[in-house]
Amino acid sequence: MCGIYGITARDPEFINQYINKCKHRGPDGQNVWHNDIVTLGHNLLSIMADPSVSKQPWRTPKGNILTYNGEIFNYYELKKKYKNFKDTTGCDTELLAWGLDTYGLDFIDQIDSMHGFAYYDINKKEIILSRDHAGIKPVYYAETKEGLVFGSEIKGMLDKVPGSRTIDKLAMSCLAHTGINATRNTVFGNIKKLLAGETLIYDIEKKKIKKRKRIFIKPNSNSKFDKAEFRSMAHNTVKMCSIGQRKIGVFLSGGLDSSLIAHELNKLMPPALTFTNKMNPNVVTEEDFNSDASAAKKLAEIEKYNHTEVEITPKNMIEAWNDSIYFMEQPMYNQSVSMYCYTNKVLHDHNVVVTMAGDMGDEILGGYPKYWKMRKETFINWTDIIDKWLNRIKRPIKVYDKSTLRNELLKCYPADLWNPEDPVGSYMALDCVAQAPEEFFMRNDKYGMAYGMEGRFPLATKTFMQYCMDIHSNEKIGKEKYETKLLTKIAYNTKLPPEITQKIKTGWTAPIKGWIQDQQIAKDYKVDLD
Repeated sequence: MCGIYGITARDPEFINQYINKCKHRGPDGQNVWHNDIVTLGHNLLSIMADPSVSKQPWRTPKGNILTYNGEIFNYYELKKKYKNFKDTTGCDTELLAWGLDTYGLDFIDQIDSMHGFAYYDINKKEIILSRDHAGIKPVYYAETKEGLVFGSEIKGMLDKVPGSRTIDKLAMSCLAHTGINATRNTVFGNIKKLLAGETLIYDIEKKKIKKRKRIFIKPNSNSKFDKAEFRSMAHNTVKMCSIGQRKIGVFLSGGLDSSLIAHELNKLMPPALTFTNKMNPNVVTEEDFNSDASAAKKLAEIEKYNHTEVEITPKNMIEAWNDSIYFMEQPMYNQSVSMYCYTNKVLHDHNVVVTMAGDMGDEILGGYPKYWKMRKETFINWTDIIDKWLNRIKRPIKVYDKSTLRNELLKCYPADLWNPEDPVGSYMALDCVAQAPEEFFMRNDKYGMAYGMEGRFPLATKTFMQYCMDIHSNEKIGKEKYETKLLTKIAYNTKLPPEITQKIKTGWTAPIKGWIQDQQIAKDYKVDLD
């Protein structure tokens, strides 16, 4: 995992400043390439090959320039498929460079990856920017008088983009209505982001975006569930995501998704190295905040993982607060962000370089109670789904009216995701490209890269996502409220303990409300009640 940076101008000084601002993204090297009209930069976190042979920006076989952040998980399969590709480094950057030279944008359809990259076609004088199908890796950009400015993080481009230190009202309105900014805008004025699965082509001479391409995982809902096939697909997706030379640690929440991943990884490279948050003190309110930790510990003992319980206290959350805000860059509708930041630091302190987590499991497998509730509702068209999605928060702060947001989201998320035979599956598909990337993946990228770690999500590979979205939501959700995520529960009923398969779903959160309301805890830890 790395950082990419660029501007369509000769400006190595700016790109060097940008790289240094984001040097946490790549401790294994940094470099700048430029000619008279383009400057590209890169931070390197080497995963697949020795840093000495994976230096970027990368000159392609045809003399074009690539700066790339990500992993191609079907790297070995593509190497077998394309016999005319000459592998000299064992690095997926070399494969991507060759594929883009040879097949152009069509090669993006063939890679099963998480990525953010910029490819400079020197002869055509074009920049191609691309973000993976699930939106795991971010790419931010701005159109200025100089041309296109882009990078993996926002903080390094603020002084280059006029008006960037003003608040974008559309982004804030979406955040206020839904808790997530799913628009193309960021909250920083004039700075935008590629959406999940989006690729754009920028004409350097005309200084304009000439084309956009989009990859969607569609809710086809036309296949039947088979538990043996499901386990095989789950094992293979974890295997795909375990490539590389670096130490892997699993965020083991105690839920079904992360437990599935730890279980399958343990078959490949035992003992699995797992980490679970444990609250201290634990304040039981509407839920037991350590029920996840107890379930994870049980699984770890049965399967003999190398397991670490990460103690979460008001003290270490307060200490991590400033870092959690700085590295996140944009507001998040979640009070536990400092816990997420601190947990990533703990994994880094255990020499983990690659992390795995179960994000995307709820979206593709029907894990949220809201999906169960939606089965009783009627949806006529895609606009109904968008309207439903806009009602995620009961009493939003009104910045723009809902019709303005609806029109914007319809532009960002077209009816390609609508299946009239499976409206709930259609809503799940929207969550896949709006909720998952702009909340969970963004959080993991910011906090993982803050400590030089690459985050991977086996349930979010293109192959596994499409396999699951080919199965109708009726097979994933039962008649009773607790009957969610049935595919995993049925497939792993005898493989995982009942503490996992029968556990009521809880979120990955800290008991902050309980800590604040408990006067003794607030006094002991000097929790600010205001």
